[in-house]
Amino acid sequence: MDVTAQSVWNNCLSFIKDNIQPQAYKTWFEPILAVKLSDNALSIQVPSKFFYEWLEEHYVKILKVALTKELGEHAKLVYIIKMENTYGNKQPFTEKIPSTNRGAVKSQDVDIPLKNKNPELKNPFVIPGIRNVKIESQLNPNYNFENFLEGDSNRLARNAGIAVANKPGGTSFNPLLIFGGVGLGKTHLAHAIGIDIKEKYPEKTVLYISAEKFTQQYIDSVKKNNRNDFIHFYQIIDVLIIDDVQFLSGKSGTQDVFFHIFNHLHQNGKQVILTSDKAPVDMQDIEQRLLSRFKWGLSAELQSPDFETRVSILKNKLYRDGVEMHDDIIEYVAKHIKTNVRELEGAIISLIAQSSFNKKEITVNLAKDVVEKFVKNTKREVSIDYIQKVVSDYFQMDVNTLQSKTRKRHIVQARQLAMFFAKKFTKASLASIGSQIGKRDHATVLHACKTVDNLSSTDKQFRKYVEDLSKKLSI
Repeated sequence: MDVTAQSVWNNCLSFIKDNIQPQAYKTWFEPILAVKLSDNALSIQVPSKFFYEWLEEHYVKILKVALTKELGEHAKLVYIIKMENTYGNKQPFTEKIPSTNRGAVKSQDVDIPLKNKNPELKNPFVIPGIRNVKIESQLNPNYNFENFLEGDSNRLARNAGIAVANKPGGTSFNPLLIFGGVGLGKTHLAHAIGIDIKEKYPEKTVLYISAEKFTQQYIDSVKKNNRNDFIHFYQIIDVLIIDDVQFLSGKSGTQDVFFHIFNHLHQNGKQVILTSDKAPVDMQDIEQRLLSRFKWGLSAELQSPDFETRVSILKNKLYRDGVEMHDDIIEYVAKHIKTNVRELEGAIISLIAQSSFNKKEITVNLAKDVVEKFVKNTKREVSIDYIQKVVSDYFQMDVNTLQSKTRKRHIVQARQLAMFFAKKFTKASLASIGSQIGKRDHATVLHACKTVDNLSSTDKQFRKYVEDLSKKLSI
């Protein structure tokens, strides 16, 4: 590297550092390398085209002042973009930007040594480019805190979400991982946090994206040879919300890039919010270094709502939709649909639709018909309560005995089988399974699952227990 170029750039950096926020300096100027100095033109290498565009958009004036101070009025700045080398070439790709006609800060025309001369990733949500364009948050305004009712099943997660919304990046809940089964409100809560942050901090960049879409964008960036642009786009987000993060399982390339994005955001005090259908301890094929970071903040579980919460959810929905319904009908629906909030709301919508289409009054009898059909047509998820009942009946004991503290061998084995099948047939976390089956901890459940696996392969009679119960529990 040319020493003169480095000394000129160091002087520029000293000036810039004194005139911008420390975080901005760290993010946008520390990664730049001085390459050469020729005829009052300083060449600097930046990590991506996105990076270059951001500098031109936000820091061109201070760059101009700093460079003019060092090299005089005829100073020029040449950007050299380091391109991702994904085709096995030994030399790194570079790209020099054509002249921008911005006075002292400009660059020179040079051919781009790439097949794709117009790498495009800048902002995955805005085409073309990012200049003067606001990044859309992708949040759904219908998913807010107002219609996310609090109950015992979601109190921790909801309150943690409110704390994060009040002080994004400034609490110990970073990342905030919200996990739980299907239809319990993970996506709703994630959107509600994002919406609340946007209202309180309009200047913050909030972005919601599914892990599936994130993965597809990453794959596209690799194909187009602009992985760095992809990374730098996500590194400017203040609040990143990734839904269904378990989708990253087995995708090592996406996990690697997410690891670097996560580290950058976390180190710079930005907020990360994740949702998953399982707790970190239960995630398969996710790298340990990522799982350990998921555990840095708070993992909050959403459980199935209790009866009182289900009634409140239905009343709130009916109120929002301007529909009146007798309490006994609401309570009937709440009593018979327990699995998740999505099914609960789906049943009440079906009931209103049946009443409207057939011009029938909404009665308990109509509710019975609708609930019966709805339950029949909805694939049921085996509950932990149901598993405990089936296992207890099979071994001719009651559920209280199954859950007891006794160490009698046949009861311990029954309890271990219940835990094993709860892990197999439900999406509950190990901690949740343990708390529901005799108030055990997640380590006990993990031990139970390993014991069942071992005994199944060594004990013929025990293997028969597993086979018989599998048939009884299969949906």
